[in-house]
Amino acid sequence: MPEPPASISIACTEPFRIDVPDPQHRAALTQLVADVAAAGGRALVVGGSVRDALRGDPAKDLDVEVYGLAPDMLEQTLAGRFPLDRVGVSFGVLKLKGLPIDVSLPRRESKRGRGHRGFEIDADPALDLVTASARRDFTINAMAWDPARDALLDPHGGLRDLERGVLRHVSPAFVEDPLRVLRAMQFVARFDLAIAPETVALCRTIEAEDLAPERVFDEWRKLILRGRAVSRGLNVLRDTGWLARDYPELAALIDCPQDPRWHPEGDVWTHTGHVLDAFAARRIGDDAEDLVVGLACLCHDIGKPAATEIDADGAVRSPGHEALGEAPTRALLGRMTRQAKLIDEVVALVLDHMKPFQLYDAGASAAAVRRLARRVGRIDRLVRVNEADARGRPPLPADDEPGRWLLAQADALALADAAPQPLVLGRHLIALGLAPGPQFGPILAEVFDAQLDGIFDDVDAGVAHACALLAARGVLPTG
Repeated sequence: MPEPPASISIACTEPFRIDVPDPQHRAALTQLVADVAAAGGRALVVGGSVRDALRGDPAKDLDVEVYGLAPDMLEQTLAGRFPLDRVGVSFGVLKLKGLPIDVSLPRRESKRGRGHRGFEIDADPALDLVTASARRDFTINAMAWDPARDALLDPHGGLRDLERGVLRHVSPAFVEDPLRVLRAMQFVARFDLAIAPETVALCRTIEAEDLAPERVFDEWRKLILRGRAVSRGLNVLRDTGWLARDYPELAALIDCPQDPRWHPEGDVWTHTGHVLDAFAARRIGDDAEDLVVGLACLCHDIGKPAATEIDADGAVRSPGHEALGEAPTRALLGRMTRQAKLIDEVVALVLDHMKPFQLYDAGASAAAVRRLARRVGRIDRLVRVNEADARGRPPLPADDEPGRWLLAQADALALADAAPQPLVLGRHLIALGLAPGPQFGPILAEVFDAQLDGIFDDVDAGVAHACALLAARGVLPTG
């Protein structure tokens, strides 16, 4: 295959090489490049791994594009060395089994239908790099690395944009895939970029058109779990018009006033951005936990637009905004994901996100802490939301004392990371001689209430309490 034009190859100050830290993966890439070259083709590493390497991050997943080999010849070349997963072969993609390496042919994409999937894909090994890379979304994702020559190939100015911190679309074909607006959201947040004005203008012309919820949620997941400046990602949605059109629950936060004594940072939208940035700075690295907490930070004040009122003296109040946050939280997340359990966990944190402050101020009892743990599932999650909320009011200093106090109370009760579970169960009532039936529910609920109040703390005492309740009602165990 002929060399790409000199005008699209940017020479780095030092020879450019992607760091592949795993020796097995590095050896596989080296062998693949050599095998492709021996067959008369040329293998280039493309996409996100090139971008990440230029940012100083090691490569984990590698996308390799092979030029100059027909599909059957490429498959034959790879199969002689590697076990293949052919699941994507109809799109010109082969996966190397057991390795984080996908191999594809350069291709054209033509819009034929609505949504993210409405494309006709034409794999063509004879394409040049300029044409093949023009189908990509952003210039920072349209660079390539030639491992055989340790050369960076940059046909669309991605290196310049990366150095300047700019996210810019590659070509007018950007508008054909509406998911790219959400990709812009999470890229801006992850890499702390500024979206180019012309890209913003282009995004404003794009509608969400039939995007699958799972694809939408995947971009939000990356925003929450990988974003460094999450507020900047949210502002992409605001600036492109997607917030008002597709996320009205969040759009309502803009210009929703707050009392400047407690929120000198400004409106609820601004506060929410600060809270999310504070959350991102203190993620724990457990994706499941971080996702619940991050989404709760996103939605924690989503009830304020419906609750906010301004008194005659100008004081701003939002009484009951916690409870009013449930419906918009369920509406917002329900359009993104079908994970009912996740939504319930987020809603629980939204409903009680003020409780750390309130229980601390009241010097609340162990019973109140037990009941709170029962509602939210994990006190440590609630404390993380509380701490992010406290840090989301600059220039006010963060007040972590309520959260630390609540976590200490929960630790003493062994409830920091687990909800209290009933000690007395149906089998215990059966052992007392009661026949199973619908009457078990109210009895067990009353006994559990007593457990939460601290009346007993072991099974034997719980069974004794149940016996006392039954005896007082004239329901006597038989035997």
